[in-house]
Amino acid sequence: MPYPASLPAHLVRAAVTAALSEDLGLAGDLTSQSVLAPEAELAAVMRTREAGVIAGLDLAEEAFRQSGSGVHFERLVGDGASVTAGTAIARIGGNARQALSSERVALNFVNHMSGIASLTARFVAETAGTKARICDTRKTTPGLRAFEKYAVRCGGGSNHRYGLDTAILIKDNHIAVAGGVAEAIAAARAFAGHLTAIEVEVDTLDQFAEALETGVEAVLLDNMSTDDLRHAVALNAGRVRLEASGGVRLETVRAIAETGVDYISSSRITMAAIPLDIGLDMALTG
Repeated sequence: MPYPASLPAHLVRAAVTAALSEDLGLAGDLTSQSVLAPEAELAAVMRTREAGVIAGLDLAEEAFRQSGSGVHFERLVGDGASVTAGTAIARIGGNARQALSSERVALNFVNHMSGIASLTARFVAETAGTKARICDTRKTTPGLRAFEKYAVRCGGGSNHRYGLDTAILIKDNHIAVAGGVAEAIAAARAFAGHLTAIEVEVDTLDQFAEALETGVEAVLLDNMSTDDLRHAVALNAGRVRLEASGGVRLETVRAIAETGVDYISSSRITMAAIPLDIGLDMALTG
């Protein structure tokens, strides 16, 4: 089993600081200041209202930590946990003003990231028993890529490249400008360092056959039918890693996985995920 996913602490701090600054503005939480006494305290439970997979508790804890020293946060489950509706996932207690000022930021991160983890887990479950691994893409919310890709891992998926600087992926437009598949790969290989992976995207079996002759490390089979995917797997005979992409949906992912490809990438797991319904039930204690 792979080790659990983790997030760099400095990214968590920076993201939460920016989110709280956006929400609190220059005057702070006017509602809590006007309605609650400064010494008022509360006890709250963060609870799921539907089944799913949890992600984002690091950011929720940081949001309450940054709200003030008068608030404490206790995790009851870990990121990556599969939960049923009604599961208590965290307890929050302490100063009511401080806690309420960061409630929405905490929930926004957990709702969003848990939605991605939950949808990813559904894709992974659909491909159980095959060798295919579910991967994300670079289609992520600007500024939230690290967190959305982390949520994919919490849901049992794998990460594709994080950005344009982490691998070379030669796509159709690169091929068109470079003059062909072989020409583009040759240029990339001459440029790349020895640790930089090179993958090429093809959309026909003829292009795929050409790519195989170059010795490229991986080939992305773009928007191919399942018949073409099976032909590509047979032609490949295990020589390079094969990734299927384009138009991948929950209803189609099983058939794609059964063709024998190594990876299936889909932007849906990040861009089409519905936030998981998680709320904060609270009561004043003093």
